[in-house]
Amino acid sequence: MLNFILRYPDINLFFIVIISIIFGAQAIIKFHNNMKYIFTFITILFFTIGLTAQTKIPEIQIQTIDFATFNTKDIHNDGKPFIINFWATWCAPCKAELNAINDEWEDWEATGVKIYAVSIDNSRSVNSVQPYVYGQDWPYEVLLDVNSEFRRAMNVNNVPHVFLFDGNGKLVKQHTSYNPGDEEELLELVKKLAAGESID
Repeated sequence: MLNFILRYPDINLFFIVIISIIFGAQAIIKFHNNMKYIFTFITILFFTIGLTAQTKIPEIQIQTIDFATFNTKDIHNDGKPFIINFWATWCAPCKAELNAINDEWEDWEATGVKIYAVSIDNSRSVNSVQPYVYGQDWPYEVLLDVNSEFRRAMNVNNVPHVFLFDGNGKLVKQHTSYNPGDEEELLELVKKLAAGESID
């Protein structure tokens, strides 16, 4: 075999290349299979982290409707249910939902629920928030997320986006978009939470 290799070095090089390719391909396949497991693990890990992040309100510095500093860690309702509603003055469905709730506010108020209406209007439209809110006489606590930091932290892509929390601050329900009547379904959930019932 040694004599053959020495006599035909070109053929030997050819076989070496072929063998190298074969072993290299096997190594790549094994690496690829391992990477599939790694990617699966990473996906599950990030999904779990995402769920955890959604059940706890992140601490972000935003503003009140009067442009005072507000830390989102202070969002609570003293053991009663509360809602975080992301909206904007340029979003017709957002305003329709919040106005529909306002129209029946006596029913909502009876549950003890608190609504945080978080505007995502940017620096170009944020000055429209206060006149609109005061004009509608909303009973909500209106907050300003001008830089969308809170919106991103809560994984909000589109508005309206509504988060419902129980009295312990646990996220129990969320929905996006709005159709007339959605507020009635939300009110029923709030009533159950206020009565100490589970909605799971």
